[in-house]
Amino acid sequence: MSIAENRSGGAAELIEAGKAILGIEFGSTRIKGALIAPDGKTIASGSYGWENQLKDGIWTYDLDDIWKGLAGCYGSLAADVKSRYSVELKRLAGLGFSGMMHGYVACDAAGKLLVPFRTWRNNITAKACAALTPEFDFAIPQRWTIAHLYQSILDGQKHVAEIAYLTTLAGFVHWKLTGEKVVGIGEASGIFPIDSEKLDYDASLVRKFDSLVAGKKLGWKLLDILPKVLPAGASAGKLTEAGAKLLDPSGKLQAGIPLCPPEGDAGTGMVATNSVRSRSGNVSAGTSVFAMIVLEKKLKRVHEEIDMVTTPDGKPVAMAHANNGSSDFDAWISLFGQAAAALGAKASPDELYSRLTPLALKGDPDAGGLLAINFVSGEHVAGLSEGRPLIARSADSSFTIENFVRALLFSSLCAVRTGMDILTEGEGVKIEGIRGHGGFFKSGDTGQRIMAAALNTPVSLPAGAGEGGAWGMALLAAFMLREKKAQSLPDYLEATIADSIGAPMAPDPKDAEGFRAFFARYKSGLAVEKAAIAALK
Repeated sequence: MSIAENRSGGAAELIEAGKAILGIEFGSTRIKGALIAPDGKTIASGSYGWENQLKDGIWTYDLDDIWKGLAGCYGSLAADVKSRYSVELKRLAGLGFSGMMHGYVACDAAGKLLVPFRTWRNNITAKACAALTPEFDFAIPQRWTIAHLYQSILDGQKHVAEIAYLTTLAGFVHWKLTGEKVVGIGEASGIFPIDSEKLDYDASLVRKFDSLVAGKKLGWKLLDILPKVLPAGASAGKLTEAGAKLLDPSGKLQAGIPLCPPEGDAGTGMVATNSVRSRSGNVSAGTSVFAMIVLEKKLKRVHEEIDMVTTPDGKPVAMAHANNGSSDFDAWISLFGQAAAALGAKASPDELYSRLTPLALKGDPDAGGLLAINFVSGEHVAGLSEGRPLIARSADSSFTIENFVRALLFSSLCAVRTGMDILTEGEGVKIEGIRGHGGFFKSGDTGQRIMAAALNTPVSLPAGAGEGGAWGMALLAAFMLREKKAQSLPDYLEATIADSIGAPMAPDPKDAEGFRAFFARYKSGLAVEKAAIAALK
């Protein structure tokens, strides 16, 4: 995913001719944009930092921040184009939007939000999941859109009867820029269970849900309010004049650009790592951590800890998801920066990460007996609706900076390891390889080595593994524009980006054994976490 070497001439002409393709992804802490050539090479990029807020017990982003962030990311990318190629970005061949999956964006008939956007991070739907999972015989996690909807119904929230459209962040942005109420099938699979053969919502479960709420007399049925499902490669509308102004307030970007179906960050991760064939897998590690394995066959039984989602072309995928990834580690890095400043030293965030993260490789294999639990928010796989980040140690633990950093990194992968054990040990799922992407892999090979130890399997990285989501979305837009319409998504990715995947790194036996010891300590330490939640209100 490296920036194309040709910084003038070919790239400039391609941009001026309107042949470049743009993908934008709304991540948890950054909105990222990747501009690519038709061959998949990145020719420019941009980003905009933002943060979720806890308001009245709900993790959310303000509506104004969504549009400010979208324009800010595009403006950053347009400035990068101008700086690199001395041309203005006015036309595009294709465009696509991605975002954090799941969550709850409920709008009325006028298109206005009925309640603040509820992100994937909210673990407030336990009662809904406890009812829907046995009713559907399908695991419904707390962050899923249908869980938020049913919980709102159970709670008697007044806005429910006014819902005219219910979607996700990516679906909402796409709708406002095109007028089309659609989502990609991978994104849809985090809204409601999918029938992978019919490439649509599971009709039998839709009927069950409608029957379940029939007595509430809501004035709508489920399919009345959900977005239409589209597979990868389908056309999903065009950028309107109003949409172009939201994206580029300067007015330079022309309307009429074709858009592909909006996808979730899980789908873009699969695409960016070329992990859409059966038995392939990838792990996205950043603010949240999730590992996804494309299945050959259905699982033997329902596991509440495992999400069943799909690839962007509809194949069934088992996802081991952890709400909590790098947030606690990020908080400690920030604290180290404050300590440096107090001592009169200056260190940028990038310097702090690049210098401190590799220290983990110098620590003891098991992190010196330290315990770290990284739950900033609730963690579904651990059965906790709230989180209390904590560090604990015994008197004879080896309390060094190296072990401390190692413990923090190990901790960020324990919840996802819990889910992976269910798949590999409980279900016998076969994995031919894991490909990693996300901010966890930014600092040299540290993330790759730690991940290999945590999953006890070889891990390979695509080029630009730290920025893959926006690039994956751009590739999906490029797939929509492909000349060979009969070409499948796996074949397209194999032909386009197969050479961008690096060599696999096998786990060091000492690291793997060290993680196993740490993981056992972590599982025992969950009792401490539960006590902390009860004590620290």
